[in-house]
Amino acid sequence: MEKDFGGVKVRLVEGDITELATDAIVNAANNHFWMGAGVAGAIKRKGGVEIEQEAMAKGPQPVGEAIVTGAGRLNARYVIHAAVMGQDLTTDAEKIGNATYNALLRAHELGLESIAFPALGTGVGGFSLQEAARVMYEATERFLKEHRDTSLREVVFCLFGKDAYDAFTGVMASWS
Repeated sequence: MEKDFGGVKVRLVEGDITELATDAIVNAANNHFWMGAGVAGAIKRKGGVEIEQEAMAKGPQPVGEAIVTGAGRLNARYVIHAAVMGQDLTTDAEKIGNATYNALLRAHELGLESIAFPALGTGVGGFSLQEAARVMYEATERFLKEHRDTSLREVVFCLFGKDAYDAFTGVMASWS
């Protein structure tokens, strides 16, 4: 599924975010940026421990912030670590919304053209897929309205599994 938002293509894909060749992929991170399970663990396994080392050197940051590292052996050029939770590994809509917005802002600041997000906060953070989709779409829409001059041309939501894909499809279908 795909929608155009003022010249920026927003699309959904089902698959493994570590396989994408976008300018940046987003890591669903904690605010100290150690990479354990879920998306973070997959990024570290495939891209290399140097991603975690670089990220941890930039932490801790406030929950809702985002930092940028190299991408090691991944197909992407950068990993943007979106701090959706603290050390308690819990999250909420505000944290996910801020982390989504700030990840987009980091991509914009770097002049990137493409970025891919997982379903933030829905793994280790235990947040609802449908609610994460709504919050992430709203943050994306707000960012694109506030940054009409953005270098971004494509925002991808890369969903792992049918349930995640279906949840984001349902929300995107109602997105104006």
